[in-house]
Amino acid sequence: MAETLTPDICVIGAGSGGLSVAAAAAAFGVPVVLIEKGKMGGDCLNFGCVPSKALLAAARRAQAMRAGAPFGVASQRPGIDFAKVHAHVHGVIAAIAPNDSKERFTGLGVRVIEGAARFKDKQTVVVGDGIVVKARRFVIATGSTPAAPPIPGLDQISYFTNETIFDLTQCPEHLVIIGAGPVGLEMAQAFRRLGAAVTVLEAAVPLAKDDAECAAIVLDQLAREGIAIRAGAEVVRVEPGAKPRVVVATADGEQTIEASHLLVATGRRPNVDDLDLAAGRIKAGPRGIVVNKRLRTSNKRVYAVGDVAGGPQFTHAANYHAGLVIRNVLFRLRARVDDNVIPWVTFTEPELAHVGTTEARASARRMSIRVLRWPYHENDRAQAERETRGHIKVITTKRGRILGATIVGAHAGELIAAWTLAISQGLNIRAFAGMVVPYPTFAEIGKRAALSYFAGSLTSPFVRRIITWLRRFG
Repeated sequence: MAETLTPDICVIGAGSGGLSVAAAAAAFGVPVVLIEKGKMGGDCLNFGCVPSKALLAAARRAQAMRAGAPFGVASQRPGIDFAKVHAHVHGVIAAIAPNDSKERFTGLGVRVIEGAARFKDKQTVVVGDGIVVKARRFVIATGSTPAAPPIPGLDQISYFTNETIFDLTQCPEHLVIIGAGPVGLEMAQAFRRLGAAVTVLEAAVPLAKDDAECAAIVLDQLAREGIAIRAGAEVVRVEPGAKPRVVVATADGEQTIEASHLLVATGRRPNVDDLDLAAGRIKAGPRGIVVNKRLRTSNKRVYAVGDVAGGPQFTHAANYHAGLVIRNVLFRLRARVDDNVIPWVTFTEPELAHVGTTEARASARRMSIRVLRWPYHENDRAQAERETRGHIKVITTKRGRILGATIVGAHAGELIAAWTLAISQGLNIRAFAGMVVPYPTFAEIGKRAALSYFAGSLTSPFVRRIITWLRRFG
């Protein structure tokens, strides 16, 4: 006989968004069922953010050994044991895994069910043949998986995605990467620094989502490190063999690139195939489940968060969505999504971070804006660390309300957090100009950019007349 459960909330998917919803609801004493057919922790822990940053950390150590001469430290060629690099990556995953484990969530009071969920009707989900869940509310948090482009011959060879690349225990001889987005370029730099030859192929523009001026600094650094980035290179086919051959179309005709390993990093697709959304009366499109600003689907009992909801594909976006769902479901607060406050970071060196409106987008909308800048090389800490490449760009209204910020340079991913807060709270640039920042830190770069907003007043005749008048009083 099937077991029937009647929780307040049923969460489908134990990735970042699903775990956040389940943990928060359980903390408030709400009965929760969590269903996961794969690994607890989802893509971020097992195949994405965690292993990629662990690999980048190893690569950074290798690069530091090569770049010691400016500090008076003898540069040397690092000896890289790639099997131990692999062990490091998976050791980091193992260290974090208990936080996302079935045991931990069971301890929090969540009923965790291992298996594939599918909708039976608008208010019922079944797991296998043995469990029926009738919940007051459902939250779909099934994430996304790598999408393979329709390249002829690709299905005839073995290739890597972000779900498999971290299984490598030997460094590739020549890694060819299809796709020059954040994932592709992060992996390009990591593997290059760990000893591989790397070629990146992009049919359009590398880092197309980002500010072009700032992205150019990242791309220039990658080229300096020996990574071949081929923009406008359309892959027309892949030819199988002992070493796969990637054929690209160029202005001079077709060219063939032989690879020892191939990584496909061209995008992702939402995980909806096994859910039987039609039975749940839940609408979906090519980008994922259709939701309104409150993340509610066409079935008023069901919400969707994270990648599967078709929005920004970041762990922190899924966590943000989870918080909104909790506010909507438990407190009826009608909280709404604002994608403008979701930052994103490409964790190359230099890092590239952004939040809010870009200069190009503001110009396209014919917005009246100010663009404030400050370079890293004018920062004392950057000079001490020899991290002088890069700058900040801040977009404000004419009256100084902060609309967006892009930072390219050391620690950009950390520095963007303050600007995210500023945009979410509607702050004026005066808040940054008046902030006391510890010296010497990279954070001074942002303050100096803010102070530049007022640079025009230094030569203003009106301001100078006021100062002259005040001086008469002693």
